[in-house]
Amino acid sequence: MSKVSLTGIKPTGDVHIGNYFGAIKPALRLAETYEARYFIADYHALNTVKNRDELVQNIRSVAASWLAAGLDPNRVIFYRQSSIPETFELSTILMCFTAKGLMNRAHAYKAAVQANLEKGEDPDAGINMGLYTYPVLMAADILLFDTHVVPVGKDQVQHVEMAQDIAQALNYNYKKDLLVIPQALIQEEVAVVPGLDGRKMSKSYNNTIPLFVPEKQLRKLIMRIVTNSQTVEEPKDPDKCQIFALYKLFATAEEQAQLAQRYRAGGMGWGEAKEALFQVMNRELTPIRERYEAYMANPAELDRILAEGAEKARAIARQTIQRLRRAIGIEW
Repeated sequence: MSKVSLTGIKPTGDVHIGNYFGAIKPALRLAETYEARYFIADYHALNTVKNRDELVQNIRSVAASWLAAGLDPNRVIFYRQSSIPETFELSTILMCFTAKGLMNRAHAYKAAVQANLEKGEDPDAGINMGLYTYPVLMAADILLFDTHVVPVGKDQVQHVEMAQDIAQALNYNYKKDLLVIPQALIQEEVAVVPGLDGRKMSKSYNNTIPLFVPEKQLRKLIMRIVTNSQTVEEPKDPDKCQIFALYKLFATAEEQAQLAQRYRAGGMGWGEAKEALFQVMNRELTPIRERYEAYMANPAELDRILAEGAEKARAIARQTIQRLRRAIGIEW
């Protein structure tokens, strides 16, 4: 049996170029070597998104985004977390094997407490139990599907380590390998995509290029990329230019070599470099944008795909829960 990978996708607003190269493309490549499963973590989003219409829009948008980017629901399992009630039963079971001290050490909780202390407020001001128990629900997401690897950035490794701790505590208690111990698959070579200001592309910096922005707006955003004061005549170093760094993500090797030569020869202004970037970027993004718009215009199709994925996922989830129920004495 092949190993299982599980990717969680939080529905939190627009997807940008940095997400596409840093998270979506690497995650989709896992389907080449793993039995890949992808889920939309809609109940996790409830910690921060309390507006109904916003949450509905975010769920459908992130589903359409991944499908447009190349996720094949016939090859992998793609579902919504909320469609799998076994997740929440497992979360309840895992709570009984999770030390409170472990939750106290969770990065998100500690950061929220620290922020409150710095403002002179009560340590737990504004912190709900959804945030506090977030790692247990995440452990349930992972452990329910006998997951071997979870692709994460270095800042998220702790969540997988917590899932390991909880699973080991349960297995030890019943002297059986009831739950697979997952491993973090750290994405070491994930592309760091520069934003409009040269810093890492991030919503927090307000320097992103949305993945599905219309063509005219895409050109306007590219023309806003910050450059230095070098004149048209001066030779330029492509290896120190964020325009060229973005260009490399979309251009062929031959196109990269040709533009690098233009940079070094001099006689090319930043406007021309930005236009070259727009051409290769728009070439790749146009079909993705069109697929995204088609999915968003047909929410019934999105719902059908996710429902079919949930049916496949529940077949696996039911087996895990039945195994645990018998082991712990809830069912016999």
